[in-house]
Amino acid sequence: MRYIFNFPDIGEGLDEGTILEWYVKKGQTVKVGDPLVKMETDKVVADIPSPRDGVIAATFGKVGETLNVGNALAEIDIEGVEGEAAQDLLKETQIQMEAVEEEGAGVVGTLEIAGNNAFMPASEEGIKAEKKETITKTKALATPVARALAKDLGVDINLVSGTGPGGRVMKEDISAFKQKQSYSAPKTEKHIESNDDLVEVEKMTQIRKTIAKNMIQSKHNAAHMTVFDDIEVSELIRLRKKFKDKYLEEGVKLNYLPFVLKATALALKKHKSLNSEMDFENGNIIYKKYYNIGIAVDTEDGLLVPVIKNVDKKSVFELAKEIAEISEKARTRNIKLEDMKNGTFTITSYGSIGGKYAVPVINYPQAGILGIGRIFESAVVKNGQLAVGNVLPISLSVDHRIVDGGEVTRFLNDILNYLSEPVTMIME
Repeated sequence: MRYIFNFPDIGEGLDEGTILEWYVKKGQTVKVGDPLVKMETDKVVADIPSPRDGVIAATFGKVGETLNVGNALAEIDIEGVEGEAAQDLLKETQIQMEAVEEEGAGVVGTLEIAGNNAFMPASEEGIKAEKKETITKTKALATPVARALAKDLGVDINLVSGTGPGGRVMKEDISAFKQKQSYSAPKTEKHIESNDDLVEVEKMTQIRKTIAKNMIQSKHNAAHMTVFDDIEVSELIRLRKKFKDKYLEEGVKLNYLPFVLKATALALKKHKSLNSEMDFENGNIIYKKYYNIGIAVDTEDGLLVPVIKNVDKKSVFELAKEIAEISEKARTRNIKLEDMKNGTFTITSYGSIGGKYAVPVINYPQAGILGIGRIFESAVVKNGQLAVGNVLPISLSVDHRIVDGGEVTRFLNDILNYLSEPVTMIME
């Protein structure tokens, strides 16, 4: 019999994916678990495995084509399946991969974007599993076909009552719901007329789409406030210079970011509002007692935000080593899903490419993001005397719904004290 394998819902709110590479072709024999196709979604680049033993009868979609969840990926000839068994398998095809909470089930691959990747992680990020159901909306049980149809029609599938088994939302339910709406917004398409000599038009990648989507989400859902300050860090420079050769002997390049991470984690322990997120729907603020700090990594495909876990419990040496390892994974596109999850705060270092000041966008739903600029020499006053100092410019964007101005200042003062006198980080 012929088995149609549809593009599955692999979790994390996936709606669509772009075909990067086909591993199979018509007439090729496959086993359960053999990779069929490499797909880029807004969160991962994943190999989609075969769900059945058989022979490939057809593949659907060309490299570079974007498919919705529920669209056909491959047709597989399965020998020895007839009669009632064949009917059961056909039914399974129609509601394939419909367990909406089986996140990543049956899919192998590496993460290429966070967040919600992209620059922003998922809105549920950092929430402990046992509390998740109390602070997130219930996701409708639905077939992939229904989800794709809902997206095309602009219908919130969570508002639709399902008539399928166990209350499952079927595509007929989506169509009926749409018909009952009093009006539908007209759709328009924007066409670009281009001259090859004047403009270049490039299709957005899944990564870029997600960055755009989550930037807008952050701006729309958080009340941004940004504060700027400068830190005199001559002592930090002296300390780094003293230890960098020793670290290099052990294969670790020591820069300033591990010190900033450590100082930030210690300051977060004193100011819990900066290590929190707002559950506005249920009227709660969730204060997190773990300190997982995301670091923005500049890659060819856009900003990725891998997360350094339990920063408060690690030494500067351990942090330097982990930063180097996870940054390399991000740049070589080998970062895993677990490396991008459960961040509670974010640091972005625009100074690494020469910038002094910037207004970082909050990594929603986190409460704050710290930006660090390029260290520069400047005239400073030390002990009442004018001297040449080394200044580190910093900026802090916070969600003003959660964090008040006074708390912002106190938090920045603690970071200033730690970085201007690094020895204090080991004295507490």
